[in-house]
Amino acid sequence: MTIKTLLTTLALTLASATAGLAACSGHEETAMTCAAGTVYDADTNTCKVVSG
Repeated sequence: MTIKTLLTTLALTLASATAGLAACSGHEETAMTCAAGTVYDADTNTCKVVSG
C-alpha cells in the first residue's frame, strides 16, 4: 500500500470513530424494555413476571 492509501484509511477510520462517539454523547439514562407480562425491577436490574 502506498502512503496516500494508508493516510486516507487512517483519516476515514478516525472520522467514523469520532462520529460514533459524538452520536452517543449526552445520554444520561437508558430505558429498559421488558417483554409482555413482565415489569422492570430496578433493584435487581431484571424483568420480573407480573403475578395476578
